[in-house]
Amino acid sequence: MPSRNASTTHPRDALFAGEKPFPVIPACEHFAGSEKLILKALELRERLGPIFDITCDCEDGAEAGREKQHAEMIVDVLTSDHNRHGMAGARIHDYTHAAWKQDIDILVAGAGKVLAYLTIPKCTSATQAREMIAYVENVARLKKVKRSIPIHVLVETHGALRDAFAVAGLEGVQVLDFGLMDFVSGHHGAVNASNMRSPGQFEHPLIVRAKAEIVAAALANGVVPAHNVSLDLKNPHNVYRDAWRARNEFGFLRMWSIHPSQIQPIVDAMKPDLREVADAAQILLSAQRASWGPIQYQGELHDRATYRYFWELLQKARVTGVTLPEEASAAFF
Repeated sequence: MPSRNASTTHPRDALFAGEKPFPVIPACEHFAGSEKLILKALELRERLGPIFDITCDCEDGAEAGREKQHAEMIVDVLTSDHNRHGMAGARIHDYTHAAWKQDIDILVAGAGKVLAYLTIPKCTSATQAREMIAYVENVARLKKVKRSIPIHVLVETHGALRDAFAVAGLEGVQVLDFGLMDFVSGHHGAVNASNMRSPGQFEHPLIVRAKAEIVAAALANGVVPAHNVSLDLKNPHNVYRDAWRARNEFGFLRMWSIHPSQIQPIVDAMKPDLREVADAAQILLSAQRASWGPIQYQGELHDRATYRYFWELLQKARVTGVTLPEEASAAFF
């Protein structure tokens, strides 16, 4: 078979050969605890398209004493026709809860082939996170799940924040989530409850520090930083504003939703600039025709350094529902 012409080489082959690719996942993660709410979220995704993930919640969703039945319900839903896009994960119980291993046993054994990710809450150290990840991998191996299940780790304790860089560097970690409410509670009243919402969550020095360190740790390790929820369930503009500040002032690339009305505002706030998307498409098409050598575009020099930026921009645009220029869509997707 003749070798592929360099001018038609795909960006992922030309620009990232041998490197760990940065995860390209939706910018919104919607939490749902009950079977009714999970099914409602799956139905909504059919209408909106695959622009958000769904996290089926064992930690806060399961009734005390019915943890096993709750995890089994999630398996039933995730392996049903309702989960057509295969973009649903699950949050398990924390390390101190007796059910965390049981959650993994049930979820991985029953839905390991379709489980988009597992979220680990309330870790207090990288060592603890490493043990939980190892247990996931061991169960997957025993159950012959022939894929690595991505791991999301919630940073919501002082210990997890202290070890954020180490946690982000663990094998299999895809996302670092910030758990604002538990983090504020962990300050024992030294941080007022008003800082669980805006504007305090973006202004209090201790919270600003935590957010900045989580984003820095995530991005330094090729991991997606995910922002905490907005408590406002009635005003989509406030949700949009929170997501916009998280993205543009702190560098978060993903955000949680706790109500269906929050999904679209979060996605809209996280979308790349449309003019930049159009430029990215033209720059990458020109670069491909130039065999990925340097080019000029609108009087500016571009090379592989900027090509990488624009390729990731196009991917982010696509998963936030932005319509790409037809030629670029055909060439790259």
